[in-house]
Amino acid sequence: MKRIFVFIFLFPLCFFSQSNFGPPSNPTYGVVQTNIPQGYYDQANNLSSDELKEALHQIISNHVIFPYTSNSTDTWDILQESDQDPNENNNMILVYTGRSQEKGYRDGSGNYSQYENGNGTQSNSWNREHIWPKSHGFPDEDDNAYTDVHNLKPCDRSVNSSRGTKDFDFGGNQHSEASDCLTDSDSWEPPDYVKGDIARILFYMVVRYDPGVDHENNTFDLELVDYTTPNNTEPILGKLSSLLDWHLSDPVDDFEINRNEIIFGFQQNRNPFIDHPNLVNYLWGDNVGLVWNENLTVPENEIVKTIIYPNPSSGIINFSSDMEDEIIEIFNLNGQNILNKIIDSSNSVELDLPSGIYFLRSNTKSGIYNSKLIIN
Repeated sequence: MKRIFVFIFLFPLCFFSQSNFGPPSNPTYGVVQTNIPQGYYDQANNLSSDELKEALHQIISNHVIFPYTSNSTDTWDILQESDQDPNENNNMILVYTGRSQEKGYRDGSGNYSQYENGNGTQSNSWNREHIWPKSHGFPDEDDNAYTDVHNLKPCDRSVNSSRGTKDFDFGGNQHSEASDCLTDSDSWEPPDYVKGDIARILFYMVVRYDPGVDHENNTFDLELVDYTTPNNTEPILGKLSSLLDWHLSDPVDDFEINRNEIIFGFQQNRNPFIDHPNLVNYLWGDNVGLVWNENLTVPENEIVKTIIYPNPSSGIINFSSDMEDEIIEIFNLNGQNILNKIIDSSNSVELDLPSGIYFLRSNTKSGIYNSKLIIN
Protein backbone atom coordinates (compact mmCIF):
# COMPACT_ATOMS: atom_id res chain seq x y z
CA MET A 1 0.00 0.00 0.00
CA LYS A 2 1.34 3.39 -0.91
CA ARG A 3 2.13 5.62 2.03
CA ILE A 4 0.81 9.18 1.84
CA PHE A 5 2.76 12.01 3.43
CA VAL A 6 1.47 15.46 4.24
CA PHE A 7 4.10 18.16 4.64
CA ILE A 8 4.12 21.78 5.66
CA PHE A 9 6.92 23.66 3.96
CA LEU A 10 8.80 26.80 4.76
CA PHE A 11 11.36 28.20 2.38
CA PRO A 12 14.08 29.83 4.48
CA LEU A 13 16.76 28.84 1.96
CA CYS A 14 15.20 31.16 -0.61
CA PHE A 15 16.10 34.18 1.47
CA PHE A 16 19.73 33.49 2.34
CA SER A 17 21.96 36.32 1.17
CA GLN A 18 25.00 34.08 1.16
CA SER A 19 25.70 30.55 2.37
CA ASN A 20 28.58 28.91 4.17
CA PHE A 21 28.98 26.01 1.75
CA GLY A 22 30.90 25.83 -1.50
CA PRO A 23 29.94 25.56 -5.17
CA PRO A 24 30.49 22.25 -7.01
CA SER A 25 33.91 23.37 -8.27
CA ASN A 26 35.07 24.03 -4.69
CA PRO A 27 32.91 21.61 -2.72
CA THR A 28 32.35 21.42 1.00
CA TYR A 29 31.01 18.49 2.99
CA GLY A 30 29.05 18.23 6.21
CA VAL A 31 27.85 21.85 6.33
CA VAL A 32 24.33 21.47 4.90
CA GLN A 33 21.95 19.27 6.90
CA THR A 34 19.95 16.60 5.10
CA ASN A 35 16.40 17.02 6.39
CA ILE A 36 14.65 13.80 5.40
CA PRO A 37 11.14 13.75 6.89
CA GLN A 38 10.70 11.07 9.51
CA GLY A 39 9.49 7.85 7.90
CA TYR A 40 9.97 9.08 4.33
CA TYR A 41 11.86 5.96 3.19
CA ASP A 42 10.26 3.41 5.52
CA GLN A 43 8.34 1.87 2.63
CA ALA A 44 11.64 0.85 0.99
CA ASN A 45 13.33 -0.50 4.10
CA ASN A 46 14.10 -4.25 4.21
CA LEU A 47 13.50 -4.71 0.47
CA SER A 48 15.81 -5.70 -2.38
CA SER A 49 16.12 -5.61 -6.17
CA ASP A 50 12.88 -4.94 -8.08
CA GLU A 51 10.82 -4.63 -4.90
CA LEU A 52 13.23 -1.97 -3.60
CA LYS A 53 13.09 -0.09 -6.90
CA GLU A 54 9.29 -0.22 -6.96
CA ALA A 55 9.04 1.03 -3.37
CA LEU A 56 11.30 3.97 -4.15
CA HIS A 57 9.20 4.72 -7.21
CA GLN A 58 6.05 4.80 -5.10
CA ILE A 59 7.71 7.16 -2.61
CA ILE A 60 8.93 9.75 -5.13
CA SER A 61 6.20 9.58 -7.80
CA ASN A 62 3.15 11.85 -7.97
CA HIS A 63 5.21 14.94 -7.17
CA VAL A 64 3.81 18.45 -7.40
CA ILE A 65 4.01 19.60 -11.02
CA PHE A 66 5.16 23.12 -11.90
CA PRO A 67 4.80 24.60 -15.39
CA TYR A 68 7.85 24.81 -17.62
CA THR A 69 7.23 28.51 -18.28
CA SER A 70 4.50 30.57 -16.63
CA ASN A 71 3.64 33.91 -15.09
CA SER A 72 3.35 32.04 -11.79
CA THR A 73 6.04 29.89 -10.15
CA ASP A 74 7.69 27.80 -12.85
CA THR A 75 10.87 25.81 -13.49
CA TRP A 76 12.88 28.99 -14.18
CA ASP A 77 12.02 30.26 -10.68
CA ILE A 78 12.84 27.00 -8.91
CA LEU A 79 16.20 26.63 -10.66
CA GLN A 80 17.15 30.16 -9.60
CA GLU A 81 16.82 28.96 -5.99
CA SER A 82 18.11 25.38 -6.30
CA ASP A 83 21.28 26.30 -8.22
CA GLN A 84 21.98 29.67 -6.65
CA ASP A 85 25.63 30.55 -6.23
CA PRO A 86 26.28 30.17 -2.47
CA ASN A 87 28.79 33.02 -2.68
CA GLU A 88 26.55 35.45 -4.59
CA ASN A 89 22.79 35.21 -4.20
CA ASN A 90 22.08 37.22 -7.38
CA ASN A 91 23.88 34.57 -9.43
CA MET A 92 23.53 30.91 -10.19
CA ILE A 93 26.04 28.19 -11.05
CA LEU A 94 25.87 26.85 -14.60
CA VAL A 95 26.42 23.13 -15.13
CA TYR A 96 29.31 22.05 -17.42
CA THR A 97 31.04 25.48 -17.35
CA GLY A 98 30.79 26.06 -13.58
CA ARG A 99 30.31 29.74 -14.36
CA SER A 100 28.58 32.01 -11.85
CA GLN A 101 26.07 34.00 -13.85
CA GLU A 102 23.44 36.64 -13.09
CA LYS A 103 19.99 35.12 -12.74
CA GLY A 104 18.50 37.69 -15.10
CA TYR A 105 20.99 36.84 -17.86
CA ARG A 106 18.81 34.06 -19.22
CA ASP A 107 17.59 32.86 -22.59
CA GLY A 108 14.45 34.60 -23.83
CA SER A 109 14.84 37.70 -21.66
CA GLY A 110 16.03 39.92 -24.52
CA ASN A 111 18.21 41.91 -22.11
CA TYR A 112 21.55 40.34 -23.05
CA SER A 113 23.55 43.51 -23.80
CA GLN A 114 23.31 44.77 -20.23
CA TYR A 115 25.57 41.89 -19.08
CA GLU A 116 29.28 41.19 -19.57
CA ASN A 117 30.08 44.92 -19.50
CA GLY A 118 27.74 45.54 -22.40
CA ASN A 119 28.96 42.57 -24.42
CA GLY A 120 26.35 40.03 -23.37
CA THR A 121 24.83 37.80 -26.05
CA GLN A 122 22.00 35.31 -26.24
CA SER A 123 24.48 32.47 -26.84
CA ASN A 124 26.02 33.15 -23.40
CA SER A 125 22.66 33.38 -21.60
CA TRP A 126 21.55 30.47 -19.46
CA ASN A 127 18.73 28.08 -20.22
CA ARG A 128 17.44 24.77 -18.91
CA GLU A 129 19.41 21.63 -19.67
CA HIS A 130 17.53 18.32 -19.51
CA ILE A 131 20.18 16.00 -18.08
CA TRP A 132 18.10 13.05 -19.33
CA PRO A 133 17.31 14.37 -22.83
CA LYS A 134 13.63 15.06 -23.31
CA SER A 135 13.73 13.39 -26.75
CA HIS A 136 14.54 10.10 -24.99
CA GLY A 137 11.05 9.39 -23.70
CA PHE A 138 9.16 12.61 -22.90
CA PRO A 139 9.35 15.11 -25.80
CA ASP A 140 6.22 17.11 -24.99
CA GLU A 141 6.24 20.09 -22.61
CA ASP A 142 3.00 18.79 -21.09
CA ASP A 143 4.73 15.59 -19.94
CA ASN A 144 5.47 15.52 -16.21
CA ALA A 145 9.03 14.33 -16.80
CA TYR A 146 9.68 17.33 -19.07
CA THR A 147 9.24 19.78 -16.18
CA ASP A 148 10.75 17.68 -13.37
CA VAL A 149 13.28 20.07 -11.82
CA HIS A 150 15.38 17.22 -10.43
CA ASN A 151 16.34 16.60 -14.08
CA LEU A 152 16.92 20.26 -15.01
CA LYS A 153 20.13 22.24 -14.58
CA PRO A 154 20.95 25.82 -15.61
CA CYS A 155 23.34 25.75 -18.54
CA ASP A 156 25.06 28.11 -20.96
CA ARG A 157 22.81 28.22 -24.03
CA SER A 158 25.48 27.34 -26.60
CA VAL A 159 27.01 24.63 -24.39
CA ASN A 160 23.55 23.11 -23.96
CA SER A 161 23.28 22.99 -27.74
CA SER A 162 26.69 21.31 -28.01
CA ARG A 163 25.76 18.58 -25.55
CA GLY A 164 22.44 18.08 -27.35
CA THR A 165 21.14 14.56 -26.70
CA LYS A 166 24.51 12.87 -26.33
CA ASP A 167 24.96 10.09 -23.81
CA PHE A 168 27.34 10.45 -20.88
CA ASP A 169 30.66 8.62 -21.11
CA PHE A 170 34.42 9.10 -20.82
CA GLY A 171 36.52 10.51 -23.62
CA GLY A 172 36.53 12.86 -26.56
CA ASN A 173 38.06 16.24 -27.30
CA GLN A 174 38.05 19.31 -25.07
CA HIS A 175 35.05 21.53 -25.65
CA SER A 176 36.01 25.03 -26.78
CA GLU A 177 33.80 26.85 -24.27
CA ALA A 178 33.18 24.32 -21.49
CA SER A 179 36.89 23.56 -21.22
CA ASP A 180 36.48 20.98 -18.43
CA CYS A 181 34.23 18.88 -20.69
CA LEU A 182 35.18 16.31 -23.31
CA THR A 183 32.95 15.37 -26.22
CA ASP A 184 32.87 13.26 -29.36
CA SER A 185 30.22 12.20 -31.86
CA ASP A 186 28.09 10.24 -29.38
CA SER A 187 29.04 11.17 -25.83
CA TRP A 188 29.64 14.00 -23.37
CA GLU A 189 31.98 13.91 -20.38
CA PRO A 190 31.19 16.64 -17.81
CA PRO A 191 33.70 18.17 -15.38
CA ASP A 192 34.91 15.90 -12.58
CA TYR A 193 33.20 18.05 -9.95
CA VAL A 194 29.67 17.41 -11.29
CA LYS A 195 30.04 13.84 -12.57
CA GLY A 196 28.41 12.40 -9.47
CA ASP A 197 25.61 14.97 -9.61
CA ILE A 198 24.86 13.96 -13.21
CA ALA A 199 24.87 10.26 -12.36
CA ARG A 200 22.53 10.65 -9.40
CA ILE A 201 20.07 12.73 -11.47
CA LEU A 202 19.92 9.93 -14.04
CA PHE A 203 19.50 7.25 -11.35
CA TYR A 204 16.60 9.31 -10.01
CA MET A 205 15.00 9.50 -13.45
CA VAL A 206 15.16 5.73 -13.93
CA VAL A 207 13.36 5.10 -10.64
CA ARG A 208 10.90 8.00 -10.87
CA TYR A 209 9.79 7.08 -14.41
CA ASP A 210 9.60 3.30 -14.12
CA PRO A 211 6.98 3.63 -15.35
CA GLY A 212 6.23 7.20 -16.34
CA VAL A 213 2.99 8.44 -17.86
CA ASP A 214 2.92 11.06 -20.60
CA HIS A 215 0.27 13.75 -21.16
CA GLU A 216 -1.78 11.35 -23.28
CA ASN A 217 -1.75 8.75 -20.49
CA ASN A 218 0.69 6.48 -22.34
CA THR A 219 3.28 4.73 -20.18
CA PHE A 220 7.02 4.78 -20.80
CA ASP A 221 9.93 3.27 -18.89
CA LEU A 222 13.31 5.01 -18.66
CA GLU A 223 16.31 2.66 -18.51
CA LEU A 224 20.06 3.14 -18.34
CA VAL A 225 22.07 0.95 -20.71
CA ASP A 226 25.78 0.21 -20.84
CA TYR A 227 26.37 1.58 -24.32
CA THR A 228 25.89 4.88 -26.10
CA THR A 229 22.70 5.52 -28.05
CA PRO A 230 23.44 7.92 -30.95
CA ASN A 231 20.45 9.04 -33.04
CA ASN A 232 18.12 7.14 -30.72
CA THR A 233 14.83 8.50 -29.40
CA GLU A 234 13.92 5.46 -27.33
CA PRO A 235 13.57 5.95 -23.53
CA ILE A 236 17.12 4.69 -22.91
CA LEU A 237 20.41 6.43 -22.12
CA GLY A 238 24.02 5.43 -21.55
CA LYS A 239 26.53 4.72 -20.29
CA LEU A 240 25.72 2.95 -17.04
CA SER A 241 29.21 1.72 -16.11
CA SER A 242 30.64 5.24 -16.50
CA LEU A 243 27.84 6.72 -14.38
CA LEU A 244 28.49 4.17 -11.63
CA ASP A 245 32.16 5.17 -11.67
CA TRP A 246 31.24 8.88 -11.49
CA HIS A 247 28.87 8.27 -8.57
CA LEU A 248 31.82 6.93 -6.54
CA SER A 249 34.48 9.39 -7.68
CA ASP A 250 32.34 12.49 -7.02
CA PRO A 251 30.36 11.91 -3.81
CA VAL A 252 27.43 14.00 -2.62
CA ASP A 253 28.51 17.48 -1.50
CA ASP A 254 26.75 20.36 0.25
CA PHE A 255 25.66 22.08 -2.97
CA GLU A 256 23.89 18.92 -4.10
CA ILE A 257 22.22 18.38 -0.71
CA ASN A 258 21.02 21.99 -0.65
CA ARG A 259 19.63 21.65 -4.18
CA ASN A 260 17.75 18.48 -3.19
CA GLU A 261 16.23 20.21 -0.17
CA ILE A 262 15.01 23.21 -2.20
CA ILE A 263 13.49 21.09 -4.96
CA PHE A 264 11.80 18.97 -2.30
CA GLY A 265 10.32 22.12 -0.85
CA PHE A 266 8.60 22.81 -4.17
CA GLN A 267 7.95 19.41 -5.75
CA GLN A 268 7.55 17.48 -2.48
CA ASN A 269 9.70 14.59 -3.67
CA ARG A 270 13.37 13.85 -3.08
CA ASN A 271 16.27 12.26 -4.94
CA PRO A 272 16.91 9.04 -2.97
CA PHE A 273 20.45 8.73 -4.31
CA ILE A 274 21.44 12.01 -2.71
CA ASP A 275 19.82 11.09 0.61
CA HIS A 276 21.19 7.51 0.58
CA PRO A 277 24.03 7.14 -1.96
CA ASN A 278 24.51 3.45 -1.09
CA LEU A 279 21.15 2.68 -2.72
CA VAL A 280 23.00 2.72 -6.05
CA ASN A 281 24.92 -0.39 -5.06
CA TYR A 282 21.67 -2.21 -4.20
CA LEU A 283 20.07 -1.44 -7.56
CA TRP A 284 23.04 -1.62 -9.96
CA GLY A 285 26.10 -2.75 -8.01
CA ASP A 286 27.51 -5.62 -5.98
CA ASN A 287 24.62 -5.58 -3.49
CA VAL A 288 21.88 -6.34 -6.02
CA GLY A 289 19.67 -8.99 -4.46
CA LEU A 290 20.62 -8.03 -0.91
CA VAL A 291 18.21 -6.38 1.48
CA TRP A 292 18.64 -2.63 1.95
CA ASN A 293 18.37 -1.60 5.58
CA GLU A 294 19.40 1.59 7.29
CA ASN A 295 18.46 3.55 10.38
CA LEU A 296 15.65 5.59 8.85
CA THR A 297 13.44 6.43 11.82
CA VAL A 298 15.30 9.08 13.80
CA PRO A 299 12.90 11.21 15.87
CA GLU A 300 13.01 14.80 14.61
CA ASN A 301 13.88 16.18 18.03
CA GLU A 302 16.96 13.94 18.16
CA ILE A 303 18.49 14.93 14.82
CA VAL A 304 21.81 16.68 15.27
CA LYS A 305 24.29 18.00 12.78
CA THR A 306 27.71 16.34 12.96
CA ILE A 307 30.65 18.02 11.31
CA ILE A 308 34.13 16.55 10.90
CA TYR A 309 37.19 18.78 10.69
CA PRO A 310 39.77 19.47 9.42
CA ASN A 311 38.94 18.06 6.02
CA PRO A 312 41.39 17.46 4.31
CA SER A 313 43.20 15.95 7.31
CA SER A 314 46.63 14.55 8.07
CA GLY A 315 44.94 11.66 9.88
CA ILE A 316 43.48 13.18 13.04
CA ILE A 317 39.83 14.21 12.65
CA ASN A 318 37.60 15.99 15.12
CA PHE A 319 33.83 15.83 15.54
CA SER A 320 31.60 18.79 16.31
CA SER A 321 30.02 16.85 19.19
CA ASP A 322 31.27 14.16 21.58
CA MET A 323 30.90 10.57 20.38
CA GLU A 324 29.91 8.13 23.11
CA ASP A 325 30.36 4.45 22.23
CA GLU A 326 29.50 5.22 18.62
CA ILE A 327 30.88 3.63 15.45
CA ILE A 328 32.59 5.23 12.49
CA GLU A 329 33.13 3.27 9.28
CA ILE A 330 35.63 4.13 6.53
CA PHE A 331 35.06 3.05 2.92
CA ASN A 332 37.38 3.32 -0.07
CA LEU A 333 36.29 4.63 -3.48
CA ASN A 334 35.16 1.13 -4.49
CA GLY A 335 32.69 1.09 -1.60
CA GLN A 336 34.69 -1.48 0.41
CA ASN A 337 34.65 -1.15 4.19
CA ILE A 338 38.31 -0.86 5.19
CA LEU A 339 38.11 0.35 8.79
CA ASN A 340 35.67 0.37 11.73
CA LYS A 341 36.31 2.22 14.98
CA ILE A 342 34.33 2.67 18.17
CA ILE A 343 34.66 6.20 19.55
CA ASP A 344 34.27 6.23 23.33
CA SER A 345 33.57 9.59 25.02
CA SER A 346 35.73 11.61 22.67
CA ASN A 347 35.39 14.17 19.93
CA SER A 348 38.44 13.12 17.91
CA VAL A 349 40.07 10.04 16.42
CA GLU A 350 43.38 9.26 14.72
CA LEU A 351 43.11 7.28 11.48
CA ASP A 352 46.08 5.31 10.16
CA LEU A 353 45.25 5.58 6.47
CA PRO A 354 47.30 6.22 3.31
CA SER A 355 46.75 9.50 1.50
CA GLY A 356 43.61 9.42 -0.60
CA ILE A 357 39.87 9.99 -0.76
CA TYR A 358 37.56 8.01 1.50
CA PHE A 359 33.96 7.98 2.69
CA LEU A 360 33.20 8.19 6.38
CA ARG A 361 29.95 7.01 7.89
CA SER A 362 29.21 7.64 11.56
CA ASN A 363 26.47 5.55 13.12
CA THR A 364 25.32 7.75 15.99
CA LYS A 365 22.31 7.66 18.25
CA SER A 366 20.92 10.48 16.13
CA GLY A 367 21.19 8.61 12.85
CA ILE A 368 23.65 7.94 10.07
CA TYR A 369 25.97 10.72 8.85
CA ASN A 370 27.97 10.36 5.61
CA SER A 371 30.88 12.49 4.51
CA LYS A 372 33.70 12.53 2.02
CA LEU A 373 37.08 12.43 3.82
CA ILE A 374 40.40 13.45 2.29
CA ILE A 375 43.65 12.27 3.92
CA ASN A 376 46.79 14.18 2.92
